[in-house]
Amino acid sequence: MQIGLIIGIIIACIFLLWFILYIIPLGLWFTALLSGVKISLLQLIFMRWRKVPPKVIVQNMIASTKAGLKLNRNDLEAHYLAGGNVQRVVNALISADKANMGLDFKTATAIDLAGRDVFEAVQMSVNPKVINTPPVSAVAKDGIQLICLARVTVRANIRQLVGGAGEDTILARVGEGIVTSIGSAKSHKEVLENPDSISKVVLSKGLDSGTAFEILSIDIADIDVGKNIGAVLQMDQANADKNIAQAKAEERRAMAIAAEQEMKAHAQEARAKVILAEAEIPLAIADSFRSGNLGVMDYYKFQNIQADTKMRESIAEPLASNNNIIKKPHPEK
Repeated sequence: MQIGLIIGIIIACIFLLWFILYIIPLGLWFTALLSGVKISLLQLIFMRWRKVPPKVIVQNMIASTKAGLKLNRNDLEAHYLAGGNVQRVVNALISADKANMGLDFKTATAIDLAGRDVFEAVQMSVNPKVINTPPVSAVAKDGIQLICLARVTVRANIRQLVGGAGEDTILARVGEGIVTSIGSAKSHKEVLENPDSISKVVLSKGLDSGTAFEILSIDIADIDVGKNIGAVLQMDQANADKNIAQAKAEERRAMAIAAEQEMKAHAQEARAKVILAEAEIPLAIADSFRSGNLGVMDYYKFQNIQADTKMRESIAEPLASNNNIIKKPHPEK
């Protein structure tokens, strides 16, 4: 019974000692004291109550003190509570101080809270970054397509990181400048002979205005000759004109066919009227017989006249056809 009680007391003492050391970080306070960072144990305890890890604050204060920077503990805690990355900000301040960039704590925290990597931005200011553009297609005035690849060397502009445009804007502006430069060239051969003319034109436009970067140089990495866009457009236009002409010709043909059908209908109607009129002739002759206006001899004379007319027409038709064959016009007339 006594042994179990002793074991329980020992476990309770160990747990109490661990809890006291957790609440009162003596080791962290002693490390800060040896590093020249003045911070009280009470402040370390208050940090835990404010949900701020004391280790993060103390370690960054030690790093900044050793680098010769004087940072305020309250500022570091406020930045942590605001959702910032304290270690990244301190590393950026140390790098900027070594590079004589003049970056202050307020600007660094603003960049960090804006969602940008302030430490990477400082590194990019010291060591410029190369951005490769996607293939940019443009057409010269002679209709030849050129596909261009460019490398843009940029340096971070610390003062423009908050509110400044990013890499996508730089790439879009450079691509627009390449298209404008190639499009203004009279021939694609001029561009192939002097690719640096594209860089000069693009750099002169001030494409880094309002962005978080400063363009140092634009180098044309590769230019390939693409399709003959001018010829393709001309062929498409010719096909379109041909289709329009065919449609108009088909319309005229349809109208001609309709007119021909209408004329045939009128001719058939006229023939029908003639047939109806001829059918009334025997009736008129019969009425003339009944009324006494036409005699038998008169009717025979009428028949003889018709027979004589048909005979003359049958004789005249072969003679007319023979005359047309023999009497041809002289070629000189």
